[in-house]
Amino acid sequence: MPLPYLAAIMQVSLTIVRYRGIFIPFAFFAMAIFRLPLWMNKNISFYKLMGSGKNGTFDKTPDLYQWAILTVQYQPASTDGSLIQQLYGGFVRRWFRLFTRETFTLLLEPIEGHGTWDGKNVFGRLPAKSDYEGPVAILTRATIRMKKLKYFWQNVAAVANKMSCAKGFILSFGIGEVPWIKQATFSIWESKEAMKDFAYGMKEHTEVITKTRSQRWYSEDMFTRFKITGSHGILHGKNPVEGKL
Repeated sequence: MPLPYLAAIMQVSLTIVRYRGIFIPFAFFAMAIFRLPLWMNKNISFYKLMGSGKNGTFDKTPDLYQWAILTVQYQPASTDGSLIQQLYGGFVRRWFRLFTRETFTLLLEPIEGHGTWDGKNVFGRLPAKSDYEGPVAILTRATIRMKKLKYFWQNVAAVANKMSCAKGFILSFGIGEVPWIKQATFSIWESKEAMKDFAYGMKEHTEVITKTRSQRWYSEDMFTRFKITGSHGILHGKNPVEGKL
């Protein structure tokens, strides 16, 4: 008998960080230095330090001002005290206070999905579908095969350029571990229906989905949907989801 799907009991956090221009070199240092405090944090089961693309989705052009941390925690953060310290520890909090201009954090509960990240089910064993129909965040990530890089980048631009104009779209971030090869898009939608209308109602998007499978563009991929449980901080001077969820 197959094992039942496990309820998502962990918390996922995604923090988008914008550095001051003069401190951009410290953003590169953080990609190496932060590994130790995150690895030593006993409440973190998985983490990724990532750069960002300029256009809010898969993008070859990096935004050197903007970076990201994604973690999976065993215990959720409380609303008391510094959220950054609770999630990532005092060293990361002090680093951000010294060198960054803005931080914006989303707290998330994984509800549906498939695929792996570094060969692991990092968000637990999730069902393909759930009854949840409210505002939803989507993480789509892939490791692109070297021989398929040319085809991937030739095809994704048409889709990426139309997403921000789609009905029900709220915002998106292009993030990635390795430029051009390990890429992800994190997007927020008013509802699952709005996201599905874009994903399956746009000819260019369905064609790309078909090509990724038939031509085996990816050596690994993941698709996960999240319920948004909290947002904190600002990005470009405001909380970009306030009043929209």
